[in-house]
Amino acid sequence: MIEVHIGTLPSDKAFTFTDWTAEMKAKASICISQDDTLIESLEIAKRRIEIMINKGMDNGKQILQGLVDTAENRVSEIRSGEKPALTPDADASYYAEFVVDLDQVVEPMIADPDVHNDDVSKRYTHDTIRALSYYKGEKPVDLGFVGSCMVHKGDLKILSQMLKNLEKKQGRVEFNAPLVVAAPTYNIIDELKEEGDWNILKEYSGFEFNDDSPKGAARLEYENMMYLERPGCNLCMGNQEKAAKGDTVMATSTRLFQGRLVEDSDQKKGESLLSSTPVVVLSAILGRTPSFEEYKSAVDGIDLTAFAPPQEEMVA
Repeated sequence: MIEVHIGTLPSDKAFTFTDWTAEMKAKASICISQDDTLIESLEIAKRRIEIMINKGMDNGKQILQGLVDTAENRVSEIRSGEKPALTPDADASYYAEFVVDLDQVVEPMIADPDVHNDDVSKRYTHDTIRALSYYKGEKPVDLGFVGSCMVHKGDLKILSQMLKNLEKKQGRVEFNAPLVVAAPTYNIIDELKEEGDWNILKEYSGFEFNDDSPKGAARLEYENMMYLERPGCNLCMGNQEKAAKGDTVMATSTRLFQGRLVEDSDQKKGESLLSSTPVVVLSAILGRTPSFEEYKSAVDGIDLTAFAPPQEEMVA
């Protein structure tokens, strides 16, 4: 069981923490949130469920409406002080505590499967974490993937803002490797359409999913362009879409296991490196890992996160 103390990060972003704890072999994970943040999270969830109800997606038992009622009741409990956000006991005992000092993270980090490590036991472990500058802007990347449960609406907004940034600096953006984009949910796509970001993504894409004319088979070959795929797991699932054998993939997903996103070819080991959305996007545009300077230029003026640690001790 893992507790993640998320402070001011709402649940539609914080769920990435609980999702990747599966890779730590956790049986369960929970986000410990401040009262105001939990209320914000419940309001976001309620709005999205209400949209689903308005689309006629509820059933005869009104399960979705029941979720809305539960959220409203929970918000009332928190605001009245009757039942604040869940917090651990002050004397709770933990097997281990791990604090991330964000001041030490000065550039993007990449989880590398380290496929050529002489010690075979150290390959595909999720333990080889390297700074972006380690690659010196030189490592070839054959495919980028922004998707899975590691991304949220903000990631897709960052992608659209990056495209605008780069177009302003250098003109029309061309992809030197395929970029596969899979939003988490249809609700998020609807919100992106309302806010104008989806139109920007469509402008740069060579493919947009169409539920009225779905693909007949999983995609196994890609061109150097952006693919706006149906919401869901896509490449991360490992048994659906696949990168070409032997590819080097830069992805936002949680898993870099051998054969998961990409299999080995006869000539080259397939490898899936894990990083943030901006690094993945730039890697697909450049066809290689970006330098730290290229990264900073591409994200200039973009609010990458609004996260702040808990402002008070989060115990009962």
